[in-house]
Amino acid sequence: MIPYDIPLVIVLTWLFVFGAVVGSFLNVCIYRIPQHERLWDQLKGLNHPPSSCPYCKKRIWSVDNIPIIGWLVLAGRCRFCRHSISVRYALIELFNGLLWVVLYVAIVPAGFYAKVESSALYSPLGALGQQGLSYQTHVWLVNAEYIYFLILAEALLVATFIDFDLMIIPDGVTVPGMILGCSGAFILGAPTLWPAWFFSPQELNGLQAVLPNWLVWITSLPVQIPWLALHPHWHGLISSLLGLVIGGGSVWLVRIAGHWAFQREAMGFGDVVLMAMIGSFLGWQASLIVFFVVAPVCALLATAVTFTFRSTREIPYGPYLSIGALLVVLFWNRFFSRYFETVFSQGLLLPIEFLLMGMFFAPGLVLMRYVKQLLGFEDDLAIIEEWTSADQLSFFDSKKEHDTPWPGISSGLGTSHTNRWRGTT
Repeated sequence: MIPYDIPLVIVLTWLFVFGAVVGSFLNVCIYRIPQHERLWDQLKGLNHPPSSCPYCKKRIWSVDNIPIIGWLVLAGRCRFCRHSISVRYALIELFNGLLWVVLYVAIVPAGFYAKVESSALYSPLGALGQQGLSYQTHVWLVNAEYIYFLILAEALLVATFIDFDLMIIPDGVTVPGMILGCSGAFILGAPTLWPAWFFSPQELNGLQAVLPNWLVWITSLPVQIPWLALHPHWHGLISSLLGLVIGGGSVWLVRIAGHWAFQREAMGFGDVVLMAMIGSFLGWQASLIVFFVVAPVCALLATAVTFTFRSTREIPYGPYLSIGALLVVLFWNRFFSRYFETVFSQGLLLPIEFLLMGMFFAPGLVLMRYVKQLLGFEDDLAIIEEWTSADQLSFFDSKKEHDTPWPGISSGLGTSHTNRWRGTT
């Protein structure tokens, strides 16, 4: 389903090249966005000043900015001061080129007998599963959705590395992503993965006998909302907004519950905004799958592997949300859509179930804290932070300049005794 039947090898080659070029820009985003606090300053700083060496401050030549090749030609060193340049820049460019290729192979079916059903985003309930669409419409739609989720992947890549470096997720990454997620959903029309509402009465057949009379009406709810089906573009926007609110709101609620249970910040506000951005692309159902299922599994596996190497118990959670969102996109057709459709087709019983689970969530965290104490694990609240005199001396010592100038300079100026009295030499 490649436009104009262009050979797949040519498409993937150019995608890798463009992906590596964009990866060079992502390096700029990762480095510059955290340097400013306000959103507008973060975005404005991406264009000015021009790229320069952080050590000698000389402007980098255009030929040295060629992705991957420029770093290899310079042997990982600045052309002027010969200071080493981290290999991470070249690796991000390489990884981003491969990311463009992998997403295209997964989302856009290729070959003479390619069918839309083999796309990673296909679901009978989603946009690609709409009835009556022509082959040309499918070709346009599947390539447009590739670009749509590629934007999400690029934002997640930037957020991941910033969170790894500084344990923050700036608004310069997530706010533009949310705007593009909502506007793209409106332009594409019809939610990509699942509709904003779908209901399967068969899922409640076994409950009809036990439901109270005042809840029997739930079984007669419509399978789809007719108004949403008649207005696909508004349907896409509503689904995106629901994903934004429910995705970010679920993290916010967990953040509040964790703070109440542990008396400390459980999740950063950057994770709230990041999850809201993910929800604006994936919709509210897939965002809940990311947050409550996939991301925790990824975090537990990574923590188990790096447990003996970590010097702190704090971990950035944004990278695992990003990995979880990317895995949901890549394996939506083969796994997540098939095994979670039953869960999200229960209609109004679903929010009731979530409410019941939420009622036990915060008390469960408190219980987990006391169990840890009984097992002998150190409680964070038991650590009393006391600012001692040694801490005070160390603090002021770190403020001093250790590279003091040659004392002969102040002596020649006749200020050596004054500086010694002031403690500046």
